[in-house]
Amino acid sequence: MPKKARPAGDGKEQGPVPKQVKVEAACGPSSPLNFDSPSGLFESFISPIKTETFFKEFWEQKPLLIQRDDPALATYYQSLFRLSDLKSLCSWGIYYGRDVNVCRCVHGKKKVLNKDGRVHFLQLRQDFDQKRATIQFHQPQRFKDELWRIQEKLECYFGSLVGSNVYITPAGAQGLPPHYDDVEVFILQLEEKHWRLYQPTVPLAREYSVEAEDRIGRPTHEFTLKPGDLLYFPRGTIHQADTPEGLAHSTHVTISTYQSSSWGDFLLDTISGLVFDTAKADVALRAGIPRQLLLQAESTAVATRLSGFLRMLADRLEGTKELPSADMKKDFAMNRLPPYYMGDRAKLVAPGGQLPGLDSTVRLQFRDHVVLTVGPYQDPSDETRGEMVYVYHSLRNRRDTHMMGNEETESYGLRFPLSYMDALKQIWNSSAISVKDLKLTTDEEKQNLVLSLWTECLIQVV
Repeated sequence: MPKKARPAGDGKEQGPVPKQVKVEAACGPSSPLNFDSPSGLFESFISPIKTETFFKEFWEQKPLLIQRDDPALATYYQSLFRLSDLKSLCSWGIYYGRDVNVCRCVHGKKKVLNKDGRVHFLQLRQDFDQKRATIQFHQPQRFKDELWRIQEKLECYFGSLVGSNVYITPAGAQGLPPHYDDVEVFILQLEEKHWRLYQPTVPLAREYSVEAEDRIGRPTHEFTLKPGDLLYFPRGTIHQADTPEGLAHSTHVTISTYQSSSWGDFLLDTISGLVFDTAKADVALRAGIPRQLLLQAESTAVATRLSGFLRMLADRLEGTKELPSADMKKDFAMNRLPPYYMGDRAKLVAPGGQLPGLDSTVRLQFRDHVVLTVGPYQDPSDETRGEMVYVYHSLRNRRDTHMMGNEETESYGLRFPLSYMDALKQIWNSSAISVKDLKLTTDEEKQNLVLSLWTECLIQVV
């Protein structure tokens, strides 16, 4: 199951979820990024590198450094988060551990300087100035509209959760020791910083880990990032960064994605449903295991039997049209950002326009915020089990808890009989479709489907 980004907290008190804080500049710079579509955003995000080149030569393979001498882009990056924003955030209520870490790298180890409870700006600034501590702010997209705008589009593009952290480090200081992460990392440099990257000890790592200086050897890359520059490196890449002397401070935003999104994770997610379906049809999987199997130390014979079952599952998988998903699709829909929308959000999630009928033509809305999946369903009235089609969406998700792993989240969506799948695919794969042409047996079923989707704001009449 995909995890939300680690809050990396060491504070003892978490406190309530802060109210929505408005820390935007009254008139910020115009964006040099293209927000017309998720693919357009990513193309402008890594410009001048072409998307095809990026995924062929760099993605999950090696770091990419994009150094830009672009004053407009530098100004835009610097508007994403400023040290002064913390004053406004502190006044509204943020907490050590959950929202903020204060830390230093001392002799190759991370020293956490968090206090207890609520963060006060004067204390935070004192630790920053006098103790030369780095301020790490978790998930600023909860408060900064432009980061919400960027990350929402990136979640649509990658089909994976996208988190972020801000790191503000005073001159001549370093916040974190050499370490690697379990996420793909994009660094947006807001103010100058010195970086060193090292050969991975665990390529495409599945866990975060600190590495000792005497284990990592010489840097494979060493450079200074300046405002407007972008750095990408794959999960597992060992890295450390420090602020050169002579500067006021350095700030960068780390945007991360693809945590727990490997083929191994996907296989774990689908295999349970596949075994369940196959066991319904094949008595061999319903037969009991040998007596005292769980007490035995030797398992060679059992491994041979299991390999036979796995081959049988592989054969069944070849002819499967609908892959069951235990958690990944639902988890993504539940925990991602809602659509970027600066108006009244109540209007975004309220049904509007013409009510669909049999004579209507309809089209899907918010395609990038909706997932279809097949999953088990148990009827509480008679305890029978079967499969249903689930339609999950993120239109009503809460921005203020995004990627804050310990916060409660709720799923939004609909459930339909498996016989509705073909009609749902028609709606998903068409720019517009007549309700009469939906592949359902009765007119009542057709009306039920489109009215349900319309009520959730997932379709509109055209």
